[in-house]
Amino acid sequence: MHRFFAEPPVLGLDSFRLDAAESRHASRVLRLRPGDPVEVLDGAGARVEGRVIEAGPGGLRIQTVRRHLVSPPARPITLVQSMPKGPAMETIIEKALELGAARIVPVMSSRCEVRIESGAAATRARRWRATAIAALKQCGAPWLPQIDPPQPLAAYLERPWPAELALLGTLEPDGQPARHWIDAFRRAHGRAPASALIWIGPEGDFTPGEIQAIRQTGACPLTLGPHVLRADTAAIAALAILQSELA
Repeated sequence: MHRFFAEPPVLGLDSFRLDAAESRHASRVLRLRPGDPVEVLDGAGARVEGRVIEAGPGGLRIQTVRRHLVSPPARPITLVQSMPKGPAMETIIEKALELGAARIVPVMSSRCEVRIESGAAATRARRWRATAIAALKQCGAPWLPQIDPPQPLAAYLERPWPAELALLGTLEPDGQPARHWIDAFRRAHGRAPASALIWIGPEGDFTPGEIQAIRQTGACPLTLGPHVLRADTAAIAALAILQSELA
């Protein structure tokens, strides 16, 4: 069954139209016709099974057959990612969605080779959202993560996103596995953390001053093994580990 994205809300609608881009893909590439079954996701938890009832110049119209609302992640995870060079950020967005990240915060740190002016930040965020939507359609994830416009690390440190457990991926000698910090939280609170945040640095890591500032927000040093990982590998590994440990 082909899968599409529609802006919310679609859950309560008996019928609705896909936007122009989705309709063109459905009609011209996939050659869908009235009666064909489809699945539609809106990135806000709605999963709709439907069938095509109109495929014409006005766009693809879908009739709802079955509908289901998927609850948001029970323990949302935020990824604060220092922006890597090249297309790696696109990979991180894609894999973060597949791994269930609830929020992605791209930051520009001292060793970050990418610099985005404030006027271009919103445009870059929209492009990343399009990447996330493509990943959502591929894997069937019901929720799109919030993707912030890129911002300087110092600006984010002034108002860091609150999370019950914050971890900093690092090669520092006091880094501990995620299970160590989650178990420590359980001992202190009698339960697993209700939310988590993971900091991932650029190639070459955060500077010592940045590491100190991040740790002052309460972030615990996290080891991802003995090897120096690329930024995109570190983000994927950290999210996978946290999803497993917090399941």
